[in-house]
Amino acid sequence: MVEGRPRRALITGASAGLGREFAEQLAARGVDLLLVARREEKLKEAAHALVENHGVDVAICAADLAEPAAPEALERFARERGLSVDWLVNNAGIAGPGLLDPTPWVDQAAFLQLMMVSVAELCHRFVPAMRERGYGRVINVSSFAGRLARPAGANYGPAKAYLVALSEELALDLKGSGVHVSALCPGFVHTDFHETADLMEMKRGLPSWIWYDAATVVREGLAAVEGGKPIQVSGRLYRWLDPLAQSVWIRPLLKALAPGRES
Repeated sequence: MVEGRPRRALITGASAGLGREFAEQLAARGVDLLLVARREEKLKEAAHALVENHGVDVAICAADLAEPAAPEALERFARERGLSVDWLVNNAGIAGPGLLDPTPWVDQAAFLQLMMVSVAELCHRFVPAMRERGYGRVINVSSFAGRLARPAGANYGPAKAYLVALSEELALDLKGSGVHVSALCPGFVHTDFHETADLMEMKRGLPSWIWYDAATVVREGLAAVEGGKPIQVSGRLYRWLDPLAQSVWIRPLLKALAPGRES
């Protein structure tokens, strides 16, 4: 409880995948919710199930965080309804275009807005109040793709790497304030992300042992932020690989061996 009221989590990309799982696990802890996603009908379905299953209060706000005005509108939505945010889970994201793809720059800019700028702005708008109250939890959903350079389009990985850097520095800035910030870096996760991103062919071609279920990833992410851990690489396999990817000896080798990306 904070000031005699239940805590509340704002979760972006909450209508499916990891966002939906975050909502489920936090609601099971008795945390009220503010769910954000583009698809209002999906949000209504999720909200109904969460209220039925856990008895928490669930507010929803349909918003597209690729739109520059969305974070401010979301802050206004919460303020006008008296919803204080104690947990901020920045989960919304897409696979996106490659930086050098023949995609109009307006689409490239929307990708960058969604993946990086909106995350920074939501932290800017909601974290100061957490600091004032002396309690807050922020999870920025990054990816193992942000932990190493690879020939994969020069957009998704760099965007996720920014979230790692942002989370680390925010965690240092907020040290001792009662606000914890953590970047969650999963590898391949069983969600509908690959289906909606039109990546099912790639998924079918990969071995089953590199995949983790969403419940495990979210459980590890929640434990990490509660423990004040600024980076959580999710999954035993990826935690084993991460030191190799960060090694000053092996990292250059991995980059040298990386194949070129087909146009």
